Amino acid sequence: ELQDITNRPLDGITVEPEADNLLIWKCSVKGSPDSPYKNGTFHFKIELPINFPFKAPSVTFLTKIYHPGINEEGHICVPILRDEWKPSVTLSTVLAVIQEKVNNPSPDDPFEPEIAALLKNDKARFLATAKEYTKK
Repeated sequence: ELQDITNRPLDGITVEPEADNLLIWKCSVKGSPDSPYKNGTFHFKIELPINFPFKAPSVTFLTKIYHPGINEEGHICVPILRDEWKPSVTLSTVLAVIQEKVNNPSPDDPFEPEIAALLKNDKARFLATAKEYTKK
């Protein structure tokens, strides 16, 4: 998996396994220029379970982000990491899904209902708040 990501890196994503533990990866995703997270770099950690790929990895954002799909504890809400996990899913796919989710916030299937409601009902205020968090 790591060799695959190294050989075919995803633009805007960095991956670095911990030196003493290949089951923990330090990663980051850059905000795309057309998202409210432009110029931001968001760090997250992927922890692979011992029985990977039969069990999904856990993903935790270490950088605070104002996003309807990422909660205060840094957990991201994506079906591929929950009930839609299959052993055939690659970590490259997981990283691409995370990047897509970060850069395209949606009020559907939220982890943070209040942020999702703001995105739905007052998009300008949501965008301003997301940009402000990104600057910090």
